[in-house]
Amino acid sequence: MPAHPESLPVNALVPIPGTPLGDSPPLDGLEFVRTVAVARIVCPKSVVRLSAGRDGMSRELQALCFLAGANSMFVGGKLLTTALPGQDEDTQLLADLGMRPMGAEVSLAS
Repeated sequence: MPAHPESLPVNALVPIPGTPLGDSPPLDGLEFVRTVAVARIVCPKSVVRLSAGRDGMSRELQALCFLAGANSMFVGGKLLTTALPGQDEDTQLLADLGMRPMGAEVSLAS
């Protein structure tokens, strides 16, 4: 790609029964953290976002993802077809990690 994407969401597969990947085993947590780290290395100017599958991740796994290079997460009740942790859980996680929500404007390093 000639330029890094502004936003790079990293999804964990959420198996849905009856779909081709419905019987897939969950991805190993450390493998997911490695995926986030690779996204950060490959696209250093992008906002790496934790997205689908966060509802099934522990707080510790999400914290490791931020340490590996994620710098954003989708929040709210639902992301397309998958649930997200509640706003209270997300706010508490950010506070426990010493992080704060990003403003509406996102400034990317040039």
